[in-house]
Amino acid sequence: MPALSTSYTELQSVLDSHGRLIASFRHYPEEQLLYIRWTGNLTGEEVIKVAKAAIPILQRLHCPLLLNDKTDSTGDWSEALPWLEYEWLPLAMKQGLRAFAYVFSPDLQNQFISVAFAERVGQQIPIQLFYDTATAWNWLRRQHAAA
Repeated sequence: MPALSTSYTELQSVLDSHGRLIASFRHYPEEQLLYIRWTGNLTGEEVIKVAKAAIPILQRLHCPLLLNDKTDSTGDWSEALPWLEYEWLPLAMKQGLRAFAYVFSPDLQNQFISVAFAERVGQQIPIQLFYDTATAWNWLRRQHAAA
């Protein structure tokens, strides 16, 4: 994670059905940023579980910026794409989400799904794909300044 402010709050973690960590949430209040760090081999069901956990956080904090970091994850979660586009994104935007930075997984299959996700939601919200969190954060900072 790039050096943001020193002030952040660890919010919650989401576990899979076997008790393994699949995502953790961190809030950077000064930046108005929600950071989601994904881990492990993800399925569509698990991606939806994490996305559902994000909605009350966005509702409570009204973060306009989301940094979605899949650096430490793999897996085929493509079956979640329609739900994310038609169910999750409208809810997230209603709670104030305005820009979405997405850091690729090193897993090539996961990258293809990520590109498909960005193509699907890019008509509704500024979204950009990255290979590292520092570049993603810099882009989010520019999105926030432009708003």
